[in-house]
Amino acid sequence: MAYIDEPFRIPFVLRFGIWLAEKKLGKKLLAARILSWYPKAALGAGVLESLVAHREGKVTKRLLKLIRMQVSFMASCPFCIDLNSKEFSKEQVTEKEIEALQGKHALEYVETFAEEEVEALRFTRSLTSTPIRIQEENVAAMKRMFSEREFVVIASTIAQVNFWTRLIQGLGVPPAGFSENCRILRLDDYQTLSKQT
Repeated sequence: MAYIDEPFRIPFVLRFGIWLAEKKLGKKLLAARILSWYPKAALGAGVLESLVAHREGKVTKRLLKLIRMQVSFMASCPFCIDLNSKEFSKEQVTEKEIEALQGKHALEYVETFAEEEVEALRFTRSLTSTPIRIQEENVAAMKRMFSEREFVVIASTIAQVNFWTRLIQGLGVPPAGFSENCRILRLDDYQTLSKQT
């Protein structure tokens, strides 16, 4: 259950956009509904989401899936892990790769990751950590492996997922059930609300 309820009345423009998104995803999008309390935030978040990258040159759907999953695990956002990991096998993401994204294995020791994926995931970790600490050699490798446009797609995808993970956590939105039967994701391990004792 989220920290607050969705408003009783949602403005028509937002209601229509939410309806379209829910129809496409097949799940109730509680975060979008709660954002309706402040329509400017809802519209801004909707525009941001509508501009999400799906593929750009060497930035494949698989790489974008890995980046989204990495941020979701690092930010410990159960809803985001659930959503961004759905149908991970369609992009040939293996259980060992998921364990590496969870921090159980070093990225460079997972043979199925391409060199470009390892560097992009290192960059993802740098931009998602607090404080942000980017290694010069990682930037040099990224510039060598990706075009300027691809570099921006990667950086903006990382930032976008970080925005959503923090917003969704701030609203207390629980998982929606996109990946319900997937034990490897360990959604219950990624709860951030603590109770004072």
